[in-house]
Amino acid sequence: MSSAAREIADLVLPGRRICLTTHVNADGDGLGSEVAMVHILRALGATVYITNPTPTPQRFEFLFTTIPDADRSQQAVKELRRADTIIVLDIPDLGRLGGLGDTVRERAVPVACVDHHVSPGTLPPGPRFVDPTAAATGELIFLLAHELGWSIPAPAAHALYVALVTDTGGFRFSNTRPRTLRTAGDLLELGVDPEQVYLDVYAGAPAGRPRLLAEVLQTLVIEDDLGLAWVTVPPGAVERHGVDSDDLDGVVEHARSVRGVRLALLFREMSGQRVKVSLRSVGTVDVAELARRFGGGGHSRASGVAIAGTLAEVQGKVLEAARAFLR
Repeated sequence: MSSAAREIADLVLPGRRICLTTHVNADGDGLGSEVAMVHILRALGATVYITNPTPTPQRFEFLFTTIPDADRSQQAVKELRRADTIIVLDIPDLGRLGGLGDTVRERAVPVACVDHHVSPGTLPPGPRFVDPTAAATGELIFLLAHELGWSIPAPAAHALYVALVTDTGGFRFSNTRPRTLRTAGDLLELGVDPEQVYLDVYAGAPAGRPRLLAEVLQTLVIEDDLGLAWVTVPPGAVERHGVDSDDLDGVVEHARSVRGVRLALLFREMSGQRVKVSLRSVGTVDVAELARRFGGGGHSRASGVAIAGTLAEVQGKVLEAARAFLR
């Protein structure tokens, strides 16, 4: 990783035009890592923009208050075609870049990757700063900066703390390691206010979010003999409550929190006759292995997959596979 860090440093010299990007429907880790990198690399003299395949969820717009010009996602293709270097954060695969995948592949410039997922990856050639034992990509951004002696401005530290908090469930999930907490402590030393992070991330919900949660939890089904639980987002519920899909973040955790549940699932219809399935587990159940059977992936305790078909069809296939998997 020290070698990869030096290779990345060679790509972000002053005057270079750099595009940062992450997966569709970016989360707190992907966005927090991007925002931190903008602050860090701009301090080094590079020209840096964020070029994501989908818009920033409203709940994470606070990250951009100190760099309002950084998000160029609405003109992502144009910016990517002008980039000297592309840095992909929080994913190793072109397919997770949605409609930007072809542009990244065709640009023929170095494509660096900073990521904490278990995957060989399908990105074009470039340095790889990857460690699956890291709790979040934000943790790796901190390690990268430390390795290279890069300064971490206060807004960057705030963004990295957001990345850690969101990908560890507030340091509750099994991916929280001693290094994770040491990194969090170092960020606090840099002036991060943990209560402000809480207010930014968790205390700005629209009224529709708890109402959506209430409706989704009405669908909870539990199979006690297997330790299987699942919830379903009723068709039109997201729109009816005036929220967006990002407001479903964390809903599946309620199903996982039931005593005896080893595997929890959330089903949600998407456009184009596809269904998004979120998988969470407890103990030794490796949901990444189950997700890979349907073309998805992620972490051993938290994974996801989008499957073609109707809601009923996908639920039938996934629940059958989940029961066999648990047996």
